Amino acid sequence: MPYAFDPELAPYAELIPSVPLSEVIRRDGPPPDPALLAEIERRLPAYTPRREVTVEDRRVPGGAPLAGPGGARGEAPRETPGGAAGGAAGGAAGGAAGGAAGGAAGGAAGGAVGGAADGVLGGVPVRVFRPRAEGPLPAIIYLHGGGFVSGELDYFGVRCLRLADLVPAVVVAVDYRLAPEHPYPAALDDTFATLEWLTGAAGELGVDPDRIAAAGDSAGGNLATALALLTRDRGGPPLRFQFLDVPVTDDRLATPSMRAFTDTPMWNRPDAVLSWRYYLGGDGIAPPYAAPIRAADLSGLPPAFVAVCEFDPLRDEGIAYAQRLVQDGVPTELHLYPGAFHGAAIIADVALTRRMNADMVGALRRALHRTDD
Repeated sequence: MPYAFDPELAPYAELIPSVPLSEVIRRDGPPPDPALLAEIERRLPAYTPRREVTVEDRRVPGGAPLAGPGGARGEAPRETPGGAAGGAAGGAAGGAAGGAAGGAAGGAAGGAVGGAADGVLGGVPVRVFRPRAEGPLPAIIYLHGGGFVSGELDYFGVRCLRLADLVPAVVVAVDYRLAPEHPYPAALDDTFATLEWLTGAAGELGVDPDRIAAAGDSAGGNLATALALLTRDRGGPPLRFQFLDVPVTDDRLATPSMRAFTDTPMWNRPDAVLSWRYYLGGDGIAPPYAAPIRAADLSGLPPAFVAVCEFDPLRDEGIAYAQRLVQDGVPTELHLYPGAFHGAAIIADVALTRRMNADMVGALRRALHRTDD
């Protein structure tokens, strides 16, 4: 169906290949068309930091299973009443284009980290972006999109460089394990292990452990707020803020936007159905740490910024999650971007996406550099 995309975004929507998620998970599948890949890379945004930012690939302790069948780390999940599971939302500013266009967006970030899907016997792979600035600095744990099944750190290098430089903050991008080889809660286990490491290594990294935010897009937005739930329920380590960009929050496929957007670029309902099936390891009702909107109580979570796009199947569940946060007393800022599609802020450099990225930087800067610190 036709969509009234922002005029500057429309050419990007036409360029994005339509690749079913069932093909994305074929790790040995055929490579993308070289000409298409070259055109995608040519159009991807670039970023030159204003200050020096060092980039280092590391492996941090953890990644061993922390969860039992009841939920992450074995807690009995607290559920709200809900319909049967299905899947409402996956991740994916990475999506099909993520695998195809990974290299160019990495730019200054250097070479790719080995995929966490290969296992975590040597720890969780992370990429650390450290700006030259007077410290101690706040830190941001960044969790990439990709429908829980794909996504490369290189593809999100521009975003991480921008945040490190402009917030400024130490940014730790997590190369968490991917489904279907590693279903829930593997990715959340890796995320929590990264937070524990970051808190413990704060002195070495020049980080203020009281000013750590979790941020992510799509599936990464799911992991960011799931991490906030988990740290609240476990009593720490504490988070100061959560930035949720087009987040996955609901596994039920029941919202109007999820029902309507069956062929939108970057993410659509068929992708969401498969994404949830792969992430949960089959069909079934998701626990709240997998589908955060199912949590009975969101009170006590850190303040949030939620961004949603007009032509995104995840739009309405993002709005609903922001409403739940507000109703439970969590300071929350909600932005809906007209004319935008899922993942537009990652892949395009136009007036609208520049505003989206500026809003992200501004929200994190306000949260992490408050004058009362």
